[in-house]
Amino acid sequence: MKAPAYRRPIVTRADPGFLKRTWAMIVKEFVQMRRDRMTFATMIIIPILQLVLFGYAINTDPKQLPTAVLVRDDGPLTRAVLQAMKNSDYFEFTTQVRDPAALDAMIRSGEAQFAVEIPASFERDVRRGDRPALLVIADATDPVATGTAIAALEGLTDTALWRDLRRPDASIEARAPPFEIRLQRRYNPEGLTQYNIVPGLLGVVLTMTMMMFTALAVTREIERGTMESLLAMPIKPVEIMIGKIAPFVLVGFVQMSIILGAAHVLFGVPIMGSLWLLVALSTLFAAANLAVGYTFSTIAENQLQAVQMTFFFFLPNILLSGFMFPFRGMPDWAQWIGEALPLTHFIRIVRGIMLKGNGFADMQLDVLALVLFTAAAMALALFRFRRTLD
Repeated sequence: MKAPAYRRPIVTRADPGFLKRTWAMIVKEFVQMRRDRMTFATMIIIPILQLVLFGYAINTDPKQLPTAVLVRDDGPLTRAVLQAMKNSDYFEFTTQVRDPAALDAMIRSGEAQFAVEIPASFERDVRRGDRPALLVIADATDPVATGTAIAALEGLTDTALWRDLRRPDASIEARAPPFEIRLQRRYNPEGLTQYNIVPGLLGVVLTMTMMMFTALAVTREIERGTMESLLAMPIKPVEIMIGKIAPFVLVGFVQMSIILGAAHVLFGVPIMGSLWLLVALSTLFAAANLAVGYTFSTIAENQLQAVQMTFFFFLPNILLSGFMFPFRGMPDWAQWIGEALPLTHFIRIVRGIMLKGNGFADMQLDVLALVLFTAAAMALALFRFRRTLD
């Protein structure tokens, strides 16, 4: 006859050591959390960072947009129209130019979000009731940034000259409206969000993958102990860094080709400018993010910390660069932070080349900012790597 299997006796009373052992485990986890400062900082700082950025920096209704103006008739009615636009809080007249070519250049380079051209004999035609046309040019690459401002223009014709025309030209007031606004939505006349999101997505993908994979690759070498074997070879630190970064540049080329091909074939996004210029500047941008990831790898003690560091860098880039929300809608302090981030300048570059057909001269300030950031990031990465070896 088979012997009955042993069964653990059922404890009917409470275990007196349960609370003590559980409390010991809780204390142990808090001690471990205190030692892992990066994880603790991620849990505390990331929610605070999101709260500050979404609460104070993000604004989908930007105002005081920089506007260039070309005045061919500087009369009282012209000043009344411009003052009415300024009173709407959406337009800030920053530059007065002398010819249409200057207006086009400012819109193309991104210095101005809007441009206004007052035609010659504007005041005379208004008082005659000829309804002259006032030209307003909008940089519509970001439909969210210009949508509300364009809507504010619709009521301008009814209110701008009401006070100036009601006396003694009361008969003109009866005719509606006294002038016509001809709006040109340049570079994205249909207001398609794909034209705005897909080019910016190239920068977001390169930022996330280049930085994270580089940080993980170097940290993995340190964790496995293979970095010591590598350093025992007759090879210089700068050669190790270049050797680590170079394969990911090739990966960046593959990602770039996939995104640009999908943007053009699937979403119909045009490539108006030089493809080779776009490839060259994308390579520069990828190198900047690879250098940042390499720097993080020299600071992180393990792969988890490397991922956490990249997230600290990636979150401000995606929120303050103008990719998701209008850049000019943010307060000044957020714009200053955004100007220090490489993704901000790269998004302007890629949208300028693909949608506007910009050349190097139209983007030289953004290219210079990207070059300076790349040089500083590589110098810091090499410095940190030498310190790690010592």
